[in-house]
Parts: sequence; structure tokens; C-alpha cells
Amino acid sequence: MSGPPMAISPVNQIRAVLDYATSVIDPNKILMGFSLYGYDWPLPYVQGRTRASGLSNNDAQNLALAEQSTIQWDRQSESPHFEYTTGSTAHSVWFDDAQSGAIKLSLVDEYGLRGVTVWVLGNEYPQFWYLVGDLYNVTKY
Repeated sequence: MSGPPMAISPVNQIRAVLDYATSVIDPNKILMGFSLYGYDWPLPYVQGRTRASGLSNNDAQNLALAEQSTIQWDRQSESPHFEYTTGSTAHSVWFDDAQSGAIKLSLVDEYGLRGVTVWVLGNEYPQFWYLVGDLYNVTKY
């Protein structure tokens, strides 16, 4: 990822896309993309030169524990994030967890969407499948 440190899929931006998409497409024909990964940015961020490393959401949470970093909550994006320092390099990590996942999954019903697709399987946090199973009937195609 070569963009600046930020939420992976900010709810405010998802809503903007869904507002437009559902105004021109039958919501029952829309599958919302759902990301199952996070990013770790070295700081300071320099546009065009700084690249983030991808990591699973679970690895992000484990990294916060290992680094004894406090996970913060961004209200605008409805996403967790934290910072830590290794050596002389500061880092900013953005990822999703059960709380942000539940908020994003609630958009399916709110907008009357057909469902979700997920990317990247294998990176999900342990609670992900419980959230999905509690809310929806899962169909494999």
C-alpha cells in the first residue's frame, strides 16, 4: 500500500459509495466488498516513497499486544488503529476487528444489499465467522 496511514475500509467512505451505488443499481444486485487485512506504515509517511506492509487483522492485534500499544478507535472511519516504535522507526497500524466488522456487516441490511464478498480468506480475525454466522446464511458458490 503506497497511500497514507488510514483505515482500510472507512465506514464513512463505504457509505458514500453505497449511497451512490444503490441510487443507480438495484441493491439486491450488490455484493459489498469486505477486507480481511490490515496495514503497517513506517513513519514519517512520505508520499511516493513510504509503503505499508500488509498483515492479517489477527496479527495486527497480536502486534499491539506484543508492543504493549493501546488500540485507539477512530469514530469517523469506525476503525481501530495503534502506533508503536521499533528501533528508531515509528509505525502506524490500521486494521479491522470484531467491532468494526459488525458495523460494516450491518450495512448489508441497512442498504438491502445481496450480501458480502471477502478478501483475503485466511486473514480473518477469530470472531469473523461467528459474526457472519450469527447474522446471515452463508452460501458457497
